[in-house]
Amino acid sequence: MELKRVVVTGLGALTPIGNDVNSYWNSLLQGVSGADYITHFNPEKFQTRFACELKGFNVLDYLPGKEAQRMDPCAQYAMVSVMEALRDSGLVLDEMNKRRVGVIFGTGVGGFTSMMDSAYAFYSNDYTPRFSPYLLLKVLADMVTGYISLKFGIQGPAYVTSSACASSGNAIGDAMRLIQLGKADVILTGGTEASIVETAIGGFNSMRALSTRNDDPKHASRPFDVDRDGFVMGEGSGTLVLEELEHALARGAKIYGELVGVGMSADAYNATAPNPNGDGAVISMEQALEDAQIRPEEVDYINMHGTSTPIGDLSECVAIQRVFGSHAEEMVFNSTKSMIGHLMGAGAAVESIAILLSMRDSVVHPTINVEHLDPRLPQYWNYALNGPVHREVKVGLTNSFGFGGHNVSLIYKKYE
Repeated sequence: MELKRVVVTGLGALTPIGNDVNSYWNSLLQGVSGADYITHFNPEKFQTRFACELKGFNVLDYLPGKEAQRMDPCAQYAMVSVMEALRDSGLVLDEMNKRRVGVIFGTGVGGFTSMMDSAYAFYSNDYTPRFSPYLLLKVLADMVTGYISLKFGIQGPAYVTSSACASSGNAIGDAMRLIQLGKADVILTGGTEASIVETAIGGFNSMRALSTRNDDPKHASRPFDVDRDGFVMGEGSGTLVLEELEHALARGAKIYGELVGVGMSADAYNATAPNPNGDGAVISMEQALEDAQIRPEEVDYINMHGTSTPIGDLSECVAIQRVFGSHAEEMVFNSTKSMIGHLMGAGAAVESIAILLSMRDSVVHPTINVEHLDPRLPQYWNYALNGPVHREVKVGLTNSFGFGGHNVSLIYKKYE
């Protein structure tokens, strides 16, 4: 069976440095940091008191009040990015066979905010059970895609993937496969996360995973820097409209690029720490290259997982060196997380958008906040430390690695 080709025809983004794709991309090119002190709750007693929150976002600017109040912020963010991506794609779903349209999203924790709010109200009210009839619909992760399918009448594959910080990578990979196999013509896919809540910040603090640079939040996310001390939590959503190539051409769609390969693996090493020799990441990147039928020397750009954790950045560089060898010195690398923080289950989606826009505009956004490159990392690689790198990008790869040892690598190719 000959696999069908899959292209990207629409993008949507809701991020800490821009509430739509254009503002997000412009901020990335300008090196804007989305980090600031937490406003979602009082962080005074926490070891980390900052995060990358959305700015100036009001869900009522996008959704009717009754619709919005039935959703956790996690689902709200996804809906907003999906709406932008659909507009961008030019698709008119009401004119399509909706059995051939799907929606697959990734999220690490689902409706964490609603669970926290309801538990707090219960414990603060003499343990009197007064729960909203919408509580479980807010908490259940699958309602991210449930509400999207309901709103747009989508009747094809609709589900959520959850593999921690690799979640949206798995979702995008699954969506690609279903279209390749002829099971759908169009799939709305991506990721969403709304996890800047007390238990998440406190839990990650207990694991010593978060940066505690409270005196200088905007410079706290510093992948590859010798003084990096942990990641910065982010929130938001990203959507890609994946479409079968012939279907896209038939309607004259704008094409951002082609999704050509996915690799997935497990470290089987540790629940939270990557294998220092990068085995799991090596497997996922090699699988993605094989799947795409692309040689390592054809890859121009890697949007790294690059979380700003001491062990994680080093392990990823070891893995890249093993896969790409001396060609790594000819490539460009960056970390979107240096600006938007770690969007957890939405990371692969918003970072895929960065790759696709790099292909469109022939420019790679910078990695910010690196003052002293870690001497343990390859010193001759181009980490885009001095501003945007202007170069043609024909093939780009993005890595996403999650707690539990989950790894996903996606490869995009310029459509020609």
